[in-house]
Amino acid sequence: MENSVRLMHYSPAWRQEFEQTKSGIFQSCQGDVTAIDHVGSTAIPGLIARPIIDLVAVVPNDRLLDIAASQIEGLNFRRIAAPLWCSEAIVLVKPRHGEPTHQVFLTIAGGRTQLRTLAIRDHFRDVPARAVEYESAKVRRWKDAEGDPEHY
Repeated sequence: MENSVRLMHYSPAWRQEFEQTKSGIFQSCQGDVTAIDHVGSTAIPGLIARPIIDLVAVVPNDRLLDIAASQIEGLNFRRIAAPLWCSEAIVLVKPRHGEPTHQVFLTIAGGRTQLRTLAIRDHFRDVPARAVEYESAKVRRWKDAEGDPEHY
């Protein structure tokens, strides 16, 4: 099935991909973005994940959101609709065309999206048993959906 959900075993290369993307965003945004963190399943060592590098990038105030988003778009990212859980963020995916390999949640420093994504990541890193439970649920859901993104 084209565009089916793929899951992969953890890859140490994901950390390197994050670092390279982080460096490019910092350079492109020229100080507008003040922090970038690796979040999502690819940020949890050992966890099975969709091979999409998730980053949360923050700006100090809301007037810099669109400016930073435009700068990130110059790095082969495109804006997409934000999911309900992070509706105050601007979400960008890379590449502009095709299957996403990177996803940036651009938000205000100290905002819900930043705090929520970091708390979840840190919880799974600190409590490996919970990460394993999450991984099992993710794999079950993937199998039940047979890779269909609409049902995953």
